[in-house]
Amino acid sequence: MALPEILLWVSLATLMATADAATTSLLGVNWGPMVSHPIDPKSVVKMLKANHINKVKLFDANSDTVNALAGTGIEVMLGIPNDGLDSLSKDYGKAEAWVRQNVTAFVSAKLAVNVTYVAVGNEPFLKSYNGSFVKSTFPALQNVQKALNKAGVGDKIKAVVPLNADVYNSPANKPVPSAGDFRQDIHKLMVNIVHFLQSNNAPFVVNIYPFLSLYNNPNFPKDFAFFDGNARPIVDSGKTYSNVFDANFDTLVWSLKKAGAGDLKIIVGEVGWPTNGDINANVANAKRFYDGLLLKLGKNQGTPIRPIPIEGYIFSLIDEDMKSVLPGSFERHWGIFTYDGKPKFSMDLSGKGMGKHLVPAQVEYLPFQWCVLKKDVKELYKLAGNMDYACSLGDCTALGYGSSCNGLSKYENASYAFNMYFQMQDQDVRGCDFGGIAEIVTKNASTGDCLFPIQIISSALPGQVPALGLFVTF
Repeated sequence: MALPEILLWVSLATLMATADAATTSLLGVNWGPMVSHPIDPKSVVKMLKANHINKVKLFDANSDTVNALAGTGIEVMLGIPNDGLDSLSKDYGKAEAWVRQNVTAFVSAKLAVNVTYVAVGNEPFLKSYNGSFVKSTFPALQNVQKALNKAGVGDKIKAVVPLNADVYNSPANKPVPSAGDFRQDIHKLMVNIVHFLQSNNAPFVVNIYPFLSLYNNPNFPKDFAFFDGNARPIVDSGKTYSNVFDANFDTLVWSLKKAGAGDLKIIVGEVGWPTNGDINANVANAKRFYDGLLLKLGKNQGTPIRPIPIEGYIFSLIDEDMKSVLPGSFERHWGIFTYDGKPKFSMDLSGKGMGKHLVPAQVEYLPFQWCVLKKDVKELYKLAGNMDYACSLGDCTALGYGSSCNGLSKYENASYAFNMYFQMQDQDVRGCDFGGIAEIVTKNASTGDCLFPIQIISSALPGQVPALGLFVTF
């Protein structure tokens, strides 16, 4: 099996949570902030509790979000974005200030936010960053842990660095887990980080995206991404691997062994499957992936090298319509819930395979109206420019090849784009003009499996809603 197929996978914790079944302490979800119309954090927390999800991983430390988690007992991993690493690495005083403002202020008896980890950066060693964070990540990690210790919470709250699985690999001529080791360009740095984590009793956090092997390699054996037992297995050092999920996790285990930390705890920071934006990103594949994953982990199975339950976080909780699509249009569709907090498919998070339904969030919608292309429009020359503009400020990823709205007519394509912009603008009438070729209708414009959404009334967290207020026509 080629190197990319081995690298991008990891085993996840036992994920056990349903609306009417007890959960375990190993379930977690990623709750991302890159949304134009965020659901009120209190409503999201109610949804978490209703589904017995007791661990969340955040990408920042937004006070509204953290306050909503106060007193719930839900375990929280706070996040420090990558753009904060440089200052934290150079100035210990800033690390102290960050901990004081974002940790000790919330873990007090008064608020009782159950903070367990601080994520220092997110995937800072991705090759696409061209080494931008190589020098700052480790010093920032050290300073944050030192500040946690000084604040008297370092025994319970650990500083970690969520890393992409590309920080370790196997050589192309021996693509098996036992040949795994940390990437050569950062090998010394990774060994230092591993030893620091070990000395502080902190875990190694790794982010894994099973879907990406299919996306990046058309020759990837699709069945090996799932857990049906239909894939051709590989055998390594007497261990049999029937899915790339286990193979990748054990590649990391071997890398840790070679770094002298073979027993270091591993947490899977992110793992999941997108439901739109690519031919392989759909509800059927996502359900297949999660059904197999949860059935496997519901049996408390680990991997061939580590046959014990592993803690982990589903990526992600809710779709994020403001994420960058540079990696691919699927980036906005990782949620197990839609933008408005509705479950996309049944998921038995207890791992018993009972096909249970998750509990949705309670939200309010804008008026039930849509912006569409006028039926009798004659100025068709206006379509291209207006569609491009609408999609540049609205989410049109569902129109792409293999996506849920692929194959619409020219009229329906334009209407979809116009409506997404109109909803993004909170249905401002000026957002449905487009040079006089669009109109507002009250008849549902959805067609077939293609949903023309109605936006929710947003909680409008500071800094999360983009300033779009331009109404350009072509």
